[in-house]
Amino acid sequence: MKMIMRWFPNGDDKVTLDQIRQVPGVSGVATMLSFVPAGEIWTPEQINSVKKEVNDHGLEMEVIESVNIHEDIKKGLPTRDKYIENYIKTMKNLSDAGVKCICYNFMPVLDWYRSNLYLPLPDGSNCMAYSHKYASSLTTEMMTKDMIDGSNNLTLPGWEPERFPQMAADIDFYKNVSQDEYFEHIKYFLDAIIPYAEEYDIDFGVHPDDPPFPLFGLPKVVNNAEAIRKYLALNPSKRNGLTLCTGSLGANKSNDVPSMAKEFASEGKVPFVHLRNVLHTSDTDFHESAHLSECGDLDMFAIVKNLYESGFDGYIRPDHGRMIWGETGRPGYGLYDRALGASYILGLWEAVKKLNA
Repeated sequence: MKMIMRWFPNGDDKVTLDQIRQVPGVSGVATMLSFVPAGEIWTPEQINSVKKEVNDHGLEMEVIESVNIHEDIKKGLPTRDKYIENYIKTMKNLSDAGVKCICYNFMPVLDWYRSNLYLPLPDGSNCMAYSHKYASSLTTEMMTKDMIDGSNNLTLPGWEPERFPQMAADIDFYKNVSQDEYFEHIKYFLDAIIPYAEEYDIDFGVHPDDPPFPLFGLPKVVNNAEAIRKYLALNPSKRNGLTLCTGSLGANKSNDVPSMAKEFASEGKVPFVHLRNVLHTSDTDFHESAHLSECGDLDMFAIVKNLYESGFDGYIRPDHGRMIWGETGRPGYGLYDRALGASYILGLWEAVKKLNA
């Protein structure tokens, strides 16, 4: 297992590589080229520039999160083939730079959403929160304004400005796309890229829907165990895997996240794990919490135990943290709470490893 942290290059992160490399047990970063629009090729020069910066700080760049998928691929339009060709070229360039894992999502239009990016908590910290009633009352323009107003002038992955003008029309497009048709579009993409993933020695981990509840009538892709099984069955290759995001899946109280960890890790289908906790205020409303089991609704020990005992040997990163100790920055991606989360997860891993010795 390798512990990593997410980091955004090119001055797009208040957290520095100097700070990340001081977190005990962290060997690398998951990063991305957020300035390259979806569908365009990531060039070797762009990739290697970021890799050099990461490596110069004694860290590895083996995970990319994410190479965004152009909406034409998701829609199944005739233009998808050229964007898939560009995607494969990007995969080759990333492989040449030593990348071993790509986290991505196939969520239509909206990658993720929170109704409050800075919910104050009783201890004086703040965190991201979700209210389904509020989210369901919004237009795309209102939702976009909420997210950008809370971005602290940093990139919010999935909310890149070039997406905004087309969002309403894209949502309208999907009113005529059934769930089965959408999964056909996913299979077309997977069947095109997975042979190259095998050739280039890259694992793919699809990220679950975040949140796992329907918005604007858009198709749901990966939001429970049944949907994950369906997704993984679209292409049987071991390279077609799951990014197990405990917070995204745990946002649905009916999901048994420890069991999911055991099932899919034991099949060798989990190359990457996002570990975080959530605390529900209703069946559909929640806020993100500190990583400790006692701070939320998820049994983090059980999740780590099941991963270890199922032979998981991929990458783990602490996911969204609170903003604590007066820190400001990208919502969910401050340094301090994620560093605490990394140490907590590594402690759980050590305990489970010694219990199984």
